Amino acid sequence: MNAMEEYAKWMESSLLDGKSREELASIKDDRTEIEERFYRELEFGTAGLRGIIGAGTNRMNRYTVRKATQGLADYIIAMGAADKGVVIAFDSRHMSPEFAEESALTLAANGVKAYLFESLRPTPELSFAVRYLGCTAGINITASHNPSNYNGYKVYWADGAQITPPHDKGIMAEVNKIEDIFSAKTMDRKAAGEAGLLTVIGKEVDDAYNDAIKKQVLHPELIKKYGKELKIVYTPLHGTGNLPVRRVLSELGFENVTVVKEQELPDGDFPTVAYPNPEAEEAFDLGLALARETDADLVLATDPDADRLGVRVKDKNGVYHTLTGNMSGALLADYEVGQKKALGLCPDDGAMISTIVSTNMAAAVAKSYGVRFIEVLTGFKYIGQQILGFEESRKGTYLFGFEESYGCLIGTYARDKDAVSASMALCEAAAFYRDRGQTLWDAMTALYEKLGYYLEDVVSVTMAGKAGIERIGEIMEELRANPPKNFGSLSVTALRDYKKDEVTDFASGTVHSTGLPSSDVLYFELEDDAWVAVRPSGTEPKIKFYCGVRGSSAADAEEKLALLKEELKSLDK
Repeated sequence: MNAMEEYAKWMESSLLDGKSREELASIKDDRTEIEERFYRELEFGTAGLRGIIGAGTNRMNRYTVRKATQGLADYIIAMGAADKGVVIAFDSRHMSPEFAEESALTLAANGVKAYLFESLRPTPELSFAVRYLGCTAGINITASHNPSNYNGYKVYWADGAQITPPHDKGIMAEVNKIEDIFSAKTMDRKAAGEAGLLTVIGKEVDDAYNDAIKKQVLHPELIKKYGKELKIVYTPLHGTGNLPVRRVLSELGFENVTVVKEQELPDGDFPTVAYPNPEAEEAFDLGLALARETDADLVLATDPDADRLGVRVKDKNGVYHTLTGNMSGALLADYEVGQKKALGLCPDDGAMISTIVSTNMAAAVAKSYGVRFIEVLTGFKYIGQQILGFEESRKGTYLFGFEESYGCLIGTYARDKDAVSASMALCEAAAFYRDRGQTLWDAMTALYEKLGYYLEDVVSVTMAGKAGIERIGEIMEELRANPPKNFGSLSVTALRDYKKDEVTDFASGTVHSTGLPSSDVLYFELEDDAWVAVRPSGTEPKIKFYCGVRGSSAADAEEKLALLKEELKSLDK
């Protein structure tokens, strides 16, 4: 069925609600818009859905949400796991409460109990709640850091991590079996409650989640000593982090926390930023202005669903420095693993985990403390999968994990990255280094001096629409068929093709397995511990070019990275 036929099918359906019908009627003469909305179904990927809000098969709306939930319900029932229920959370985006309720009512109509949060909650609390409530699965309505016209639908399994094989493929298969999008079941909310199939949750889970985070503190005595004098500026960027971040910092003893008022309250329009992402410079404009006013030691920004943390830290000269996700991840890894070693809390089978597109400094930190380092595919769910593996095999102890996209997890109470606990840990680290007469920037510089000046960047190229998706696929296949032999003066020493599950060593000509699941990623190992990785984004219409270098100084690393990035400009042509 082509786009125009699918459009007509929707318009003819007696099950289409009035608002959606009006929206679609308004584009009846715009074939381009109809094509974009209906040329495909919004793909249920390995974590769920993400797309622009609106009517159509290629949009986030109540019908695509119901269809996804029907497929999930069918899978849960087939697994014989319906009795444990599903917990549902949502963020501050437009339609998030509505999509969460639609999910709950589709589950209830299938006889699967839904636990629905009373109001918006962070993604990591959803991850925690799945295990705390003993549920089979979790649903989180969020588009993370995407622009305001997006929303999404993430699925978690019983271990609290986003779905991985075999559950991702199994759920996708059930979703794809549904031919008529209007056939998904639903029911009245009041009836679902009276049948015991819908329970609203809140404070009890909040308290348990907050307590679990506080248990990760390593030096409460230093928080007590310096908590009053450390000056912290925090912004939730109109999202879910405001209450949980402020609560945990306050209860631990950080008394000098100032919130950016203009960005404090939830708002799906994200009026102060075009892109509510703590990776973006503009996300810190208001926070840095307030920091200079209050002479703050550090500035923290969490994204709308509070799983990513952006950081600015002040040096002894009053200059504020950016900590990228790789930098804050490596700094916290060094603090957490180093202090666990110092306190006798690091077992012999301890392991640190990071992803293939994160800094090589992660492996260097692990090596410096003599702990095992594990590299996984992009996506925090693979870090969660490793934690589950440790628990099931009783071999291996999780110490710390992070990814370059501004996310880490301290402890195993959750199985997704958590900006709430990361905020707490960074403030604790600030107190620890203050006790040594150092700032967080001093600590970061010392780590560079110890291990080398690792520097990374990512170039994201947006290619929206049908043509964009096709071009992204063409670029990946062109690079796969004719891989570069060098990037400027740096020779490629090996190529990892995660889709083919092959690592080719160019010096010896040998080929071996990557040891990781199949994924559309090409990773070029270069001379001098440099690297380039290329992959389509799993959540946005983008192709991403990652790169990293290691320098003998900050200036050396910056020069090497600039030259490498210049070479990358030709890859998306």
